[in-house]
Amino acid sequence: MSGSLPMYWKVSVVVDNDSWIVPFALRLTNVLRDCGHIARFCSSYAEIEQGDFAFLLGCVGIALPDVLGRNRRNLVVHASDLPKGRGFSPLTWSILAKENTIPVCLIEAVQEADAGPIVYKEELVFEDHELIGELRTAVGEMTIDLCKRFVCARPEPLGVPQSGQPTFLRRRYPKDSVLDPDSSIAEQFDLLRTVDNEKYPAFFDFRGHRYLIRIEKIGAK
Repeated sequence: MSGSLPMYWKVSVVVDNDSWIVPFALRLTNVLRDCGHIARFCSSYAEIEQGDFAFLLGCVGIALPDVLGRNRRNLVVHASDLPKGRGFSPLTWSILAKENTIPVCLIEAVQEADAGPIVYKEELVFEDHELIGELRTAVGEMTIDLCKRFVCARPEPLGVPQSGQPTFLRRRYPKDSVLDPDSSIAEQFDLLRTVDNEKYPAFFDFRGHRYLIRIEKIGAK
């Protein structure tokens, strides 16, 4: 019918690195297909085709104008109370700051990192014991929910410009997982909660040697 909304959208779900978000991005792709949309997972910006929407999830490369121009709208999920906490590893930095209520935003992708209008904002509430796998799973599930909600919404939702003074988070490196052997486990537990046992395990230097510490939850006591 002339002037009617299409029954489906053409969507790209993009992760340009081996991020932990990849399994959730693949699930999102399948969820959107199950909803009747044409969805494609892309492992690089070069794979993005002309379409309606692109979700850039956990991407580390800068999306240049020619990339953003392939879709009508490009969107990012960011786990901070924007404009506070733009930049890298917002979930980890929040946990290290002893924050257990974590806003998760779906925002428009613009040339300035994490500066686009906010389409949706929801909150995750943690209980201060979750390890990185549990934290990531919660954010990953929220990512799927926010992206699906956006694609399925009628009318198409618009974003609201960010308001307030932005703050910026630096990239984290393996050296940020260093423990102090003279401090207690309790004092360093939030750092232990956020380490990745494979990619950047916790470690400490003691008596001329370096030691790795791996953490695993075995259940409630």
